[in-house]
Amino acid sequence: MRKIKAEIAVIGGGPAGLCAASEAAAAGAQVLLIDENKKIGGQLVKQIHKFFGSREHRAGTRGYKIAEELLSEVEADGVETMPDSLVYGLFPDKTMGLIHDHKSYLLEADKIIIAAGAKENYIPFPGSTLPGVMGAGAAQTMANMNRVLPGRKIVMVGSGNVGLIVSYQLMQAGADVVALVEGAPKIGGYGVHAAKLRRAGVPIYLSHTIKRAVGESAVEGVEIVALDDKWQQIPGTELMLDADTVCLAAGLNPMTELAWMCGCRFLYLRAFGGHVPIHDETMQTTKEGVYVAGDITGVEEASTAMEEGRLAGISAARALGYGTDSADEKLRAVRERLDALRAGDVGRVRRESKEKQIRASHELQREDSAAGKRLEDSAAREPGRERKDNP
Repeated sequence: MRKIKAEIAVIGGGPAGLCAASEAAAAGAQVLLIDENKKIGGQLVKQIHKFFGSREHRAGTRGYKIAEELLSEVEADGVETMPDSLVYGLFPDKTMGLIHDHKSYLLEADKIIIAAGAKENYIPFPGSTLPGVMGAGAAQTMANMNRVLPGRKIVMVGSGNVGLIVSYQLMQAGADVVALVEGAPKIGGYGVHAAKLRRAGVPIYLSHTIKRAVGESAVEGVEIVALDDKWQQIPGTELMLDADTVCLAAGLNPMTELAWMCGCRFLYLRAFGGHVPIHDETMQTTKEGVYVAGDITGVEEASTAMEEGRLAGISAARALGYGTDSADEKLRAVRERLDALRAGDVGRVRRESKEKQIRASHELQREDSAAGKRLEDSAAREPGRERKDNP
C-alpha cells in the first residue's frame, strides 16, 4: 500500500478545516487538507445568502464567496489540498486509510485535526422512502450547485434557519413552496428569514407535523396534522397538500465516526446534536495528538466553526514546536471571539454545553493520572511482579 506522510493532516475542508489548515501552515507546519468533495468549502459552497454577524466573521458576504476567500488563504499559506479524497479509516495508532484518485493510501501524520462536520437528521413517516423526500441540504445542493430543481411543489419540514433559508432559495430557483411545517409552537430560526417567506405568501403551519407522503412511485401529495401541547397528533385536523417534494430540515448531528474509530472518548450533549468527542481548551481529544473542530464537536454556526478551526490549527502547530512565540496571544484572541459568539441568553445553552465538554476532559485527565499513580504504587509494592500496560 502506498504511504503518505504529513506533519498535520486536516480531515474536512469546510469552514473549520480551512481555518485550521491556514493557521497551522501560517505557523510553519507542513499541512495536508483532505476533503471528500470535488470542491473544497463544505457547506459554504452552496450557501448563496449573505452571512450575519460581525465584520471579522465576514458579515455581508455570501457563503460561497467566504469559501473562495478561505481557500485562497489556505493556498497562499502553502497547504497541500487533496479534494475528491475519502478517509475511510482512522485507526488507534493514528494512521489513516485514504482513497485518492481510485488508489488506496496509508496516511501517517504527527497531528490530526478532524473537521468532518455534521449530517442531516432523518424523520420517519409513512411514505418517507418515496422518491421526492430528501434533506433540505440535499435540495440546496441540487439547486445552488448543480442547477437542478429538486421539485416543483415543495413542503419544507422544519423552521430553523436552514429550513427558512433553503425555502426562500428554492423559491428564487423557481419552485413553489406550498407550506412550511413546524412541530414547535414558534419559529426556530431568525425572524427576518421567516418574514421573507410570509411576505412571499408561504403559509407557515406551527404546531404541525407531516403525517404521511402519498404516491405510487414518487411523492404526489403530503398530509399534515396539528399537534397538541404534548406533541400528540390531533385527530380531525389533517390537511392534504398538493406537493411533489418533501424537504426535511430537522437539524443536524455530528459526523463522529472517525473519532469513535480511533478511540476518542465521548459525552452526550443534546444541545450539540448527540454524542460528541470530549476535548480540552486546545481542541485536543482524549486521544493524544488528535484534535477536533467545528460541527463534529457540537452543531453550531459557521462562524463558531471557523474559530474552533483556528484554535485547533494553532494548538496542533504549537505542539509540534511551530509558532510558539505568538501562539498564546493568538489563542487568547480566538477564545475571546468564541466567547462573544456564545454570549448572552441566545448562546447560553451552547456555552454551557461547551464548558461541560472541557470539564469532562479535565476530569478524565485527573482520573487517568490517579489510575496511573495507583498502578505505579502497586508495581512498587510488588517489585518481582511483571508490569503490564493498561490497554
